[in-house]
Amino acid sequence: MSYGIPAAEPSADIPVCPRHPDRPSYVRCQRCGRPACPECQRAAAVGFQCIDCVNEMKRSTPAVRSAYGGAVATGRPLATYLLIGLCALVYVLQWLIPADAVFQQLAFASVYATPQYGAFEPWRMLTSAFVHSQGFVLHIVLNMYMLWIFGQVLEPVLGRVRFLAVYLLSAIGGSVGFMLLTPALPAIPVVGASGAIFGLFGALLVIQSRRGGDTRQLWILIVINGVIGFVVPGIAWQAHLGGLITGGLCAGVIAFAPRGPRQALLQTAGMALVAGVLVLATVLRAAAG
Repeated sequence: MSYGIPAAEPSADIPVCPRHPDRPSYVRCQRCGRPACPECQRAAAVGFQCIDCVNEMKRSTPAVRSAYGGAVATGRPLATYLLIGLCALVYVLQWLIPADAVFQQLAFASVYATPQYGAFEPWRMLTSAFVHSQGFVLHIVLNMYMLWIFGQVLEPVLGRVRFLAVYLLSAIGGSVGFMLLTPALPAIPVVGASGAIFGLFGALLVIQSRRGGDTRQLWILIVINGVIGFVVPGIAWQAHLGGLITGGLCAGVIAFAPRGPRQALLQTAGMALVAGVLVLATVLRAAAG
């Protein structure tokens, strides 16, 4: 017959982990000197630190900011991944859900269109940027490729929040440009991320100019894509132009806001002003009929 033998408690002379008093530990934190068990140890430049000291340093260390006030986005461009993933998800749903239901629910034509394509449904001005043509697979492939290329450049510079704001406002700006420059009839539905992509073109153009960089290749890219919009039928050059202008304005607000404690406030106010102009333009055009 066997009997359970209780585990021996650490004696008072044996150092134990403060978080786990039942665990002896002879490894001490290089910062505070307290014992730390393997679960509570974190590798440091020299030796180990306890988890409490690591958390305290994270709270007291200010976040590294870019020249434009955004938190430096190191590692993978997560915001770019997010946008590409959303576009890919919607595209898959377009194939899985029959009868063009996704297209009809998310596409944008103008405030003059039939209810099927967005009369009095202004959110379509944004949702349409996540829908792509099923009859032309290169539509989404090329847009996502350009988003990937420009996202890797702009997201680390602007920070994830500012990058997302520029992209989404540019998508809306593309719809506003399409609405302002397209006759009331016929109301042609427009979909795709092209307006937002052109917004990234405009944003990078402003950022590069502000930093004193060479913008000649970017101008060539913009001109080539702009000409394609006029030459190839079925491309909404109006949305491209609207997105380009909106992206440039947003980047100008971010890049030219003076650095200092009020930088973020001024950038937010400037972006809100751009959004207000888009709303005002939409309302005035809708009222004009």
